[in-house]
Amino acid sequence: MNDMKLGQGIALFTPLTIRGVTFRNRMVLSPMSQYAAEDGRAGGWHFDHYAHMALSGLGGALVEATAISPEGRITPDCLGLWRDDQVEGLSRVAAIFHRHGIPVGIQIGHAGRKGSTDAPWNGGRFLPESDPRYWQTLAPSALKYHDDWPTPRALTLDGIVQVRADFVSAARRAVAAGFDFIEIHGAHGYLLHSFVSPLCNAREDGYGGTAGNRMRLPLEITADLRGVIPADMPLFYRASCIDRVEGGLVIEDTLALAQGLKEAGADLVDCSAGGAAMSTNGAYIKGDITEQHDMAATIRAESGLATMAVGGIHSPETAAGILDAGKADLVAIASEMLNNFDFPRQCAEALGAERPDFVQPLRYAFYNQFRRAKP
Repeated sequence: MNDMKLGQGIALFTPLTIRGVTFRNRMVLSPMSQYAAEDGRAGGWHFDHYAHMALSGLGGALVEATAISPEGRITPDCLGLWRDDQVEGLSRVAAIFHRHGIPVGIQIGHAGRKGSTDAPWNGGRFLPESDPRYWQTLAPSALKYHDDWPTPRALTLDGIVQVRADFVSAARRAVAAGFDFIEIHGAHGYLLHSFVSPLCNAREDGYGGTAGNRMRLPLEITADLRGVIPADMPLFYRASCIDRVEGGLVIEDTLALAQGLKEAGADLVDCSAGGAAMSTNGAYIKGDITEQHDMAATIRAESGLATMAVGGIHSPETAAGILDAGKADLVAIASEMLNNFDFPRQCAEALGAERPDFVQPLRYAFYNQFRRAKP
């Protein structure tokens, strides 16, 4: 099972400290929306789901995309932090991870023109105006996500000020809920990504036109949050590093964004890609997902910021290889964790870690030692 050379894979189980938070290993639960909230509040499904993840032995965790405002949701069933009564449930989620020694962050964002949709298993289509759950979507410009999608309303300058204020309020509530770090969602065609991408932004004011103007809002929000969260709290930013569409963002654009993020107080770029546009037949545009690991390497080497690689991480060798090659500081594990709760321990076993029980509760490790024993 393990064809890696002795000494490889060590980085995966080496602690990492960012500001005041130490990750005991480099595997982080990637934010994955559960679409199970009631009026933005976390409930029973979230408590069960995250308790399951917290028993896995991860080094860190990110709670799913959480909206800064009602119109910032992707679907009516998304988590939110726009009201004080939404703090209690998320505080319970944070406490679940803390009981198992796992630092936990929360991803906050605004869906922009890709909001007001149904759950993915219901087709993920936009809600018609006749649906009582519908809301008017917002974007940098009145440009449709796709020809058969509704036209969003372009944000006014006052609206941009409100978005900034909503991010600040949500971040303060995240701190009150007990989260250890915050990730700003600036990827996948949602509001902040749509400001940065020339595919979505046709503004002619200080938030559009030049690359510097288009990245202005994400940088302002990053600086805003750095100013209101504790000094020892890490601040991550998830970026779509390229658009995978002609005329869209390329890696050089994201390098410039990363430099601005560093100056604004961000600590890490979570490197994803795509999502700003659909193909002509309506399909979501994806490329080789593992190329995101190389994007993380480029940003890490040239910006001086830490990076997190995400996508296509389904084996111990892939997870360890990213870190051993110096491509990223953390790896975000998504669907593999849903399908294989035991993944961190399996990595420890495959890579020859001395203490596999370090990545799972001792009650589980005790029995797994017999499973590992050779006949």
